[in-house]
Amino acid sequence: MSIPSTTVVVVTWRGRDHITACLDALARQRPHRALVLDNASDDGTAELIAAHPSAPRTVRLARNRGYAGALAAVLPLIDTEYTAWLNDDAVPADGWLASLEDALGATPDAAAATSALLLADGSTQSVGVALTADGHGADLVLAGREVFGFCGGAALLRTRVLKANGGVPAGFFCYYEDTDTAWRLRLAGHRVVPVGRARVRHRHGASTDPGSRRFHRWNERNRLLMLIRCAPARVAVTQLARFAALTAVLPTRRGPKPGNFRLPLRLRVLAEVVVRLPVTLVQRIVIGRRAKVSRAAVWRDWAGR
Repeated sequence: MSIPSTTVVVVTWRGRDHITACLDALARQRPHRALVLDNASDDGTAELIAAHPSAPRTVRLARNRGYAGALAAVLPLIDTEYTAWLNDDAVPADGWLASLEDALGATPDAAAATSALLLADGSTQSVGVALTADGHGADLVLAGREVFGFCGGAALLRTRVLKANGGVPAGFFCYYEDTDTAWRLRLAGHRVVPVGRARVRHRHGASTDPGSRRFHRWNERNRLLMLIRCAPARVAVTQLARFAALTAVLPTRRGPKPGNFRLPLRLRVLAEVVVRLPVTLVQRIVIGRRAKVSRAAVWRDWAGR
């Protein structure tokens, strides 16, 4: 019996309402190893996983470490050629894993392949990630173009390359761990390829409540940390200064404000970035030493494209 090429990591937290559909669909894929990381669920998720007929290997954490923390926790346990990331609220179509594996197998210079994520109504959520002119990671919804990065909700990565380039930024907790990883893969000289045949139905935000205070906090903080880690220095400094300046003038602005423009939230983001700055700068140095492509070249080729 041949050894599977991929370990599919499903991270769950209070996923009782949707993880069964994910595991059912996963059981129909090309042979693989399934590894479910339970982030200390307290809603009966653990019992559902244990009773599932596919009998996935399960790692249960003592506390919720978020998506990024969970992926980082299990990465040392993976020894297959590929590692797939799959949200617990994602339902891959038959042939999903085969399409991703075949795409990476046919593209030696690619280190990651990203799926086509569809929302419940059939509309497209993501066919890959673009790097905007101000350093955001933005989901692309139109196929047929190159992508900067992958959507971490359903992607396939070369395990050896991922480990060699810093793994997963566990401290991000949730959001931007995928775009940060894509940055580091690009700096190491690798490509990311979109695979339109690898389709996944995604119940977006089932665990994280998009638009909530925590959602905006993680997004704003992690974008800035990603830029400090990976982007050219002028870009990181400019974006951090811009965030601070916009925060400073918020008290003078009248009228309703978007969720990510609330003063207490932005002050907390700034405080967390400042506290993490020494460690993040050390990480920046390490990432720079590994890089085969300059930060400036990656930015020039992809920002605003």
